[in-house]
Amino acid sequence: MLERLTQHWWLIALRGLLAIIFGVIALAWPGITIAALVFVFGIYALADGVVSLYSAVARRDLAGSDRGWLALQGVLGVIVGVLVFIWPAITALILLVLIAAWALVTGVLQIVASFTLRRQVRNEWWLLIGGILSIIAGIILIVRPGVGAIALIWVIGIYAIVYGIAQLILGFRLRGMTGRLRPA
Repeated sequence: MLERLTQHWWLIALRGLLAIIFGVIALAWPGITIAALVFVFGIYALADGVVSLYSAVARRDLAGSDRGWLALQGVLGVIVGVLVFIWPAITALILLVLIAAWALVTGVLQIVASFTLRRQVRNEWWLLIGGILSIIAGIILIVRPGVGAIALIWVIGIYAIVYGIAQLILGFRLRGMTGRLRPA
């Protein structure tokens, strides 16, 4: 498995580079509208899907199930990317509503858990604070979707950059191992 990864290190690095580019674009223009974020996300999802599909087709050394999962990931990426371009406004609205609902539900559950655990866990107030912050974030997304969209841009951008750096490091570490592995 490791030998196969070292042979195709560049695919991992390419995915990392795409994630970093996406993250930098999101952070470079924090004032962009949610529609622009959706468009950039659509490009990323489509590109990531194409790279995954290429990997599934080109990597004949992968077991059937591994290729299948990689191909499925690629197909889903392409489908999501295309749907984003077909329905950008709906995508943006659905994204904000889902994140707001998730934040509200999670916040309520964390608050309930903090009261339930107050006799069993020290510093359960951290859970309470997390729940309150989650509810505030959910309310902001519902009441002020523009502010929520900019906050989402920052969170997604930072995540994409950190993820991309991790993938690049892995890709180049695998590249450094090329040729040093002995057949098992």
